[in-house]
Amino acid sequence: MAGLDDVFGDLFSGVDAVMLFAPSGSYYERFAKVDDLDVIVVGTENDVGAPEFVELPLEFDDVSERIRFGLEGGLEKGVIDGGDELVCATSIFEEEIDTVSRVRVSQDAHTGIYDLFAKSRAEPQVIKAVLELAIELGKKGQKGKPVGALFIVGDAGKVMNKSRPLSYNPFEKSHVHVGDPIVDVMLKEFSRLDGAFVISDAGKIVSAYRYLEPSAEGVDIPKGLGARHMAGGAITRDTNAIAIVLSESDGLVRAFKGGEIILEVDPEAY
Repeated sequence: MAGLDDVFGDLFSGVDAVMLFAPSGSYYERFAKVDDLDVIVVGTENDVGAPEFVELPLEFDDVSERIRFGLEGGLEKGVIDGGDELVCATSIFEEEIDTVSRVRVSQDAHTGIYDLFAKSRAEPQVIKAVLELAIELGKKGQKGKPVGALFIVGDAGKVMNKSRPLSYNPFEKSHVHVGDPIVDVMLKEFSRLDGAFVISDAGKIVSAYRYLEPSAEGVDIPKGLGARHMAGGAITRDTNAIAIVLSESDGLVRAFKGGEIILEVDPEAY
């Protein structure tokens, strides 16, 4: 009589490694004892002391996002390669692992989003909130019309020193933070006006309507992108900030770090 191992055997056969997402110590030990099996632990902390560990910058409720970040982090650390066949074990319904999927690592799985979240000065939750805000603006626009926007996140002191006000700063004496639904509505309204938003490492809205004044010498951006992208690229080269730019012309969201584009997202496909 056939058993479950016969039915699900193909799910595990010929895999290059197993990725365990936030396993308990006892769960990890069971896999670590399997001969000739590479075990990679993924989580916000390496609580089990695994030699192969990929840090997740955030707790991701969405399982597909969780696995996607784990794969990109594994590629970034060199513990997996494009083309590898992996079994990914994670939790959906309970704290303990309860879900298993087989994933083939795409050759072009490196998008830059792991670098953006895990290796930036600003808090990952803040970056995620700003990125999602830009993506939502890209999908809906401003009153049905395409809109461009520039968000500078992190190292706010240096950014303010390399910029000047275009108008009165509505956030000058406030203590509001990105991610608050009411604040996000305000940011969407202000996005139709000129200038950049400056946001601190912890998500405080420092300023709106800032004209960035870094040197653009040596900053290389693709043809067709304008002053907003050039300013975003230049400020990230001169500071430890990142820039998230929504293009009014093509509707794409791009992230700059160190003077270079590290991520490009189509809001409609996100």
